[in-house]
Amino acid sequence: MPLDLDARASGFAAKFARLMRARAAEAASVDGVVARILADVRKRGDAALVAYTNRFDRVRITAPKLRVSAREIAAALKACERDTVRALELAAERIAAYHARQWPKDEIWKDRAGLLLGWRWTALDSVGLYVPGGRAAYPSSVLMNAVPAKVAGVKRLVVVVPAPDGKLDPLVLAACRIAGVDEIYRVGGAQAVAALAYGTKTIAPVDKITGPGNAYVTAAKRMVFGTVGIDLIAGPSEVVVVADAHNDPRWIAVDLLAQAEHDADAQSILITDSTKFAAAVRKAVADELRTHPRRAIAGASWKRHGATIVVRKLDDSVALVDALAPEHLQLAVARPERLAARVTHAGAIFMGRFAPEALGDYLAGPNHVLPTSRAARFSSGLGLDAFVKRTTLIGADAAGLRRLAPAGEALARAEGLVSHAHSMSLRTRTAKG
Repeated sequence: MPLDLDARASGFAAKFARLMRARAAEAASVDGVVARILADVRKRGDAALVAYTNRFDRVRITAPKLRVSAREIAAALKACERDTVRALELAAERIAAYHARQWPKDEIWKDRAGLLLGWRWTALDSVGLYVPGGRAAYPSSVLMNAVPAKVAGVKRLVVVVPAPDGKLDPLVLAACRIAGVDEIYRVGGAQAVAALAYGTKTIAPVDKITGPGNAYVTAAKRMVFGTVGIDLIAGPSEVVVVADAHNDPRWIAVDLLAQAEHDADAQSILITDSTKFAAAVRKAVADELRTHPRRAIAGASWKRHGATIVVRKLDDSVALVDALAPEHLQLAVARPERLAARVTHAGAIFMGRFAPEALGDYLAGPNHVLPTSRAARFSSGLGLDAFVKRTTLIGADAAGLRRLAPAGEALARAEGLVSHAHSMSLRTRTAKG
């Protein structure tokens, strides 16, 4: 059963600490398997990529067939319900508009010493986007990764997506078309990450890899970091809902299950100031699960990782939220802005009774690729800044160098770097003007 905690009771701190540690303790290490796959693809290229794809996706495919053709993409678009395609188009427009406002500004100025200083931002040349496949299809993940990359001006955008039993979801291909993806390959798992990082004859390497995946994909991204950039290390989805007793218990129950239905390792936590309301939500969750199409997954998540926490007053929820540092935080309270202003650690905050987390999953505009497993303490969700890089600019004339060289020489000699010092002193002694 989900944990039923009372922050007012003795022993709460120890129980809360165990709640935060529970999922991390259950995480199985797949590093050995992943390391072998990465090494094999790096060594054998397409041959290894094809072998793993045929094995894990239960297909018989050759390297030339890994890339999804323009004809297949067009056919997939025609196979989709027109209303769903329009919904994807609306989502893409909103995601593009939101991320366009994130463009950082170039700066250049002359400081008091006379040096010209600044920075400029440029888009990455190529990005690989991992799109999950298998138990569920996620065209929304295509948009959340690809649209900001296109807004940033990434020149080459590559999608890899597993095709179990040879099947690709038409909506995923439609989302790729809408977002402007340049290349799509029917390959997944650690082998897809290896191909993007190291390159094969069929798939040219990229500069950065983004997108969520299972434990094997996550481990592979972590291992190739340094050869390529990555967005973040994402774990199972999670939500914390802070709610008062003025909510409909069923609304909150469905919000909790919206995370639980993703994965048996997902986590949903309710924090409230009403014991009666907490009980009503637990009952509503049980009622919803009886007829839930994904009750095996959602039920396992709620049973193993779910929790309700009763606090003395809602203000007390802030410290618990910051300790949990959740991927998603819903504030279903009368004055959400007041609590939101006090929260430091959360991937995304949904404010008010009519802002369910699912709205952000699809078309509110902000990105749904967010830090999990308490990483919101030190990292942010995916944004336009993930697809650009900053180059610093430094310029000096003879007068500017003369002003700063003595201090620079002193620091260089203190570090024992004679040529560093000499590169400044030589100029100041011999330069004219």
